[in-house]
Amino acid sequence: MNDKLVFLGLLYFVQGIPYGLQSSLLPVYLRGAGHSLTRIGFTKILYFPWVLKVLWAPLVDRFGTKRRWLVGTVTGLALTCLTSAALAPEAHMWGVAGTLLAMNSLASVQDIAVDGAAVGLLKGRGELGLGNTAQVVGYKAGSVFAGGGLLAVIDVAGWSWMFVLLMFVYAGVALFVWGAPVLDDESLKGQQADGSRRGGQATDAVRPWRLWRKLLAVPGTPWTVLYVLTYKLGEQGAVTMFPLFLLDHHMTARELGFWNGVIAMGFSICGSSLGGLLLAQFSIGALMRRVFVLRTISMVFQSSLLTVLEPSPLMKGMAVLSMSVQHFLGGLITTLTFTTMMHCTQRAEESIQATHYSFLATLEVLGKLMFSALAGGVVDWFGFQVAFLFFLTLSAGTALHVWTATFTGALREHQLKEQPK
Repeated sequence: MNDKLVFLGLLYFVQGIPYGLQSSLLPVYLRGAGHSLTRIGFTKILYFPWVLKVLWAPLVDRFGTKRRWLVGTVTGLALTCLTSAALAPEAHMWGVAGTLLAMNSLASVQDIAVDGAAVGLLKGRGELGLGNTAQVVGYKAGSVFAGGGLLAVIDVAGWSWMFVLLMFVYAGVALFVWGAPVLDDESLKGQQADGSRRGGQATDAVRPWRLWRKLLAVPGTPWTVLYVLTYKLGEQGAVTMFPLFLLDHHMTARELGFWNGVIAMGFSICGSSLGGLLLAQFSIGALMRRVFVLRTISMVFQSSLLTVLEPSPLMKGMAVLSMSVQHFLGGLITTLTFTTMMHCTQRAEESIQATHYSFLATLEVLGKLMFSALAGGVVDWFGFQVAFLFFLTLSAGTALHVWTATFTGALREHQLKEQPK
């Protein structure tokens, strides 16, 4: 089991690096250069390959092995970082945007392969909880490394050396995956099942609506689809905009990189880790019901801070506390969500499991991406206080949706049924 966790955690770590670059480093850099919140919000378009990944997920299911897909995509990420090192953002902004778009494209394909490997490797509720903890913690650690750690040292190391460092990280992981014994059984199974899988999937390729019908027919999928599209809406708006409010009124870019990019994300990792431990002891429905209510309360507290515009040590401390609590609860919710998604996917037939999970993960990204892109415009139009009232309303609505499901819907099934071992 430890080999599986190390393998999955490392791959999700490097997968989180592009997200950290774009979610933490790029917005602070652009805001410091005087760009509007609306324009900063539109940089979320660079995440668009994650929305499209469900279209090429069947290719990862059908051709090659997970090892080959993983080595190929991680190697491609290393080469992309080498290209980025040769570009200066001040003079080649469009070139930098192109390399970040390429990184997201490669990372999205890597995600399909590693998710498919995880679905096959993790067995039973205990492994599911720990495996999804490794997924979320690894991804967030990569995000912290890129968005917090690199933001804190970029003034010293410079843009080019930062990407040279990332190139060596990706190259090392590619070599690790190439020799990882945890995928040996996966390669053997892939060769034995290759003929039967290709026959059925070729039919689905000719008639793609059959594949979509299969995906939606998996038990629990309709509720899970609605949930992953909406569960982060209010939180995502607050997480995206509150640091920029602090940048405008209370903190420097370096302070924000440390407190939001490192400390708050550290709390997010702690929340994700705790989620895996709690899943081994309590039902997922009961956990989600309580955590979503706590998240709504934390957003009330954070929204109240928007009325304070004068800098002070007390305000800065309250802001750090607010971000830390919000990220802690957000990390906990993310682990519970991805466990719910994987539990749903394991009910699907093996030939479509990677596609099914990619379908759910794509919708999860789509829900966050669309709202993140619009959140800056909402703040520019209505101001921080009105926008955060809107975010709070969305968060409360999601809590009500989850609360209802724990008694009458899909989450009630999770309380009554455990994954077969």
